[in-house]
Amino acid sequence: MAKSKTQFVCQECGYQAPRFLGRCPNCGKWNTLVEEVVAPSVTPSVQHATTTLVGGRVSKPEKLSAVSTQREPRVKTQLAELNRVLGGGVVPGSLVLIGGDPGIGKSTLLLQVSGQLSQTGGTVLYVSGEESANQIKMRANRLSVSSDNLYLYPETDMSRIRESIDEMKPDYVVIDSVQTMSEPEISSAIGSVSQIRQVTAELMRIAKSQGITIFVVGHVTKGGAIAGPKILEHMVDTVLYFEGDLHHTYRILRAVKNRFGSTNELGIFEMQETGLKEVSNPSEIFLEERLADATGSAIVVSMEGTRPILVEIQALLTPSVFGNAQRTSSGIDRNRVSLIMAVLEKRANLMLQNQDAYLKAAGGVKLDEPAVDLALAISIASSYRDQGTDPSECYVGEIGLTGEIRRVNRIESRVSEAQKLGFKRIYVPKNNLKDWTPPVGIDVVGVATIGDALKLILS
Repeated sequence: MAKSKTQFVCQECGYQAPRFLGRCPNCGKWNTLVEEVVAPSVTPSVQHATTTLVGGRVSKPEKLSAVSTQREPRVKTQLAELNRVLGGGVVPGSLVLIGGDPGIGKSTLLLQVSGQLSQTGGTVLYVSGEESANQIKMRANRLSVSSDNLYLYPETDMSRIRESIDEMKPDYVVIDSVQTMSEPEISSAIGSVSQIRQVTAELMRIAKSQGITIFVVGHVTKGGAIAGPKILEHMVDTVLYFEGDLHHTYRILRAVKNRFGSTNELGIFEMQETGLKEVSNPSEIFLEERLADATGSAIVVSMEGTRPILVEIQALLTPSVFGNAQRTSSGIDRNRVSLIMAVLEKRANLMLQNQDAYLKAAGGVKLDEPAVDLALAISIASSYRDQGTDPSECYVGEIGLTGEIRRVNRIESRVSEAQKLGFKRIYVPKNNLKDWTPPVGIDVVGVATIGDALKLILS
């Protein structure tokens, strides 16, 4: 009997080495190489698989002009927030990966969606490798999920799951989670790079060849990324991250990859005893606890995909005790904070180099677009001067290194959202006032430089 061969595989990037290495030469991570048994070589007939489309038709080369341009049909769920993040609904034959921290609500979300999809006439197979059917049934009773078209299947063997799918021919399949599934032909441990890659490839083949929509749950690492090789995210059609603080009830569903829609959309849910409830107007949630005449507070109208959201930016500046001033931020890029503070010091004559700065985007949302610069600068200046801002004002604008306020996109939607929520005045880049008429009921003020803005707002 031939002696089995082993190799060391990086659990982050999939790099293979003949011996153990403390640091992966490919991705640079430490202590990620794990010993795995090399699987025996397969025959060429099995090794070279042919791509098969829905209906059993084998794909062939065809002219670009002859390719059909019909739009993919979508299935609407009862959660409008999920439909928005997916690009308008569930696309048949797509593979959707959902990642998030443990206990954030991934299984709850998918069980609710499974119940809703089963009520539309489709058959749903819920495969769980972490919970028994009794545990899932208890959660379903709490969420009021009940349907004759929803099947539970606690199993981790991918060959048995494949047989059940071929026998049932469901319309939707939920895999919870991909790290617990195993391919019997692969001799490596469950959750290893080889297993995750092979299981995902098999799920992709099933989805594309049989037109089955498959939702896959993925665990995340301490850094917040989905565990396993990066190729896992490249293979699927859509990657969604379910984010939120376990100590708060609000959850954010964000798309980081979507072949059938925008990656800038955002869905907000509230975790309740009976399950996840969508939040139709998140701006009110983010602003409901704002204090009147608070220093270091500024409201920004940020765009998340096609949706404008009003978020409060809070800043706290205190004299530095140590030699080097600290810059700490939550929900805002720390480098952006340092850049805006340097512009304020150089162009607005604010002595900030000896001030510790702590900034936060209230509500747990992440702001990464340039249009938040003006509100960021106003909150910093307000805290530094210990002067409150007008609670009926909000701010939009990108700040350049020379202190100019640069134009931003979708200014009409931002102003309309601010007016709808009762704001009386909004400061926008001066160049954005061209070629459109501001709505009645809100004062739109154009500013050209950060110095002009500070004179008007904090004079």
